[in-house]
Amino acid sequence: MKLRGNVIKYGDNVDTDVIIPARYLNTSDHKELAAHCMEDLDKTFVSRVRPGDIIAAGQNFGCGSSREHAPIAIKASGISLVIAKSFARIFYRNAINIGLPIVECPEAAEAAAEGDELEADLDSGVIRDITTGQEFRTEPFPEFIQNIIKSGGLLGTIHNS
Repeated sequence: MKLRGNVIKYGDNVDTDVIIPARYLNTSDHKELAAHCMEDLDKTFVSRVRPGDIIAAGQNFGCGSSREHAPIAIKASGISLVIAKSFARIFYRNAINIGLPIVECPEAAEAAAEGDELEADLDSGVIRDITTGQEFRTEPFPEFIQNIIKSGGLLGTIHNS
């Protein structure tokens, strides 16, 4: 699976309260969640995100509460991949469960600049910054996680079995 998009860059400790503010947790409508994604951190996010874009972030991305709404809002906004130095554990699991690819690659997360075009091959674990020509390696997903992502989430793998 290859993903390609432009980088939207964030720093360390981006928590679930700024990914999707608590005032929107009364909905499970994915489009509604996407419309408010990142609004307390970055008012411009929803107007500039494009399908396929990639978030590059610092340490502890997705910290805070265990709400599944956060990765749903990111995925529904059109983000195809999140690359970070590290993720909060529950966010990592929730992202995989809903089929949002996320990759820990500190070098790529650090080097990627806002607007850079990245290509990530999740099968081989190679991330290329097309803008700068840099290449980074990360551990590819095991086959069962690749299947979850390709099925659109854990529920998709159950229904496709």
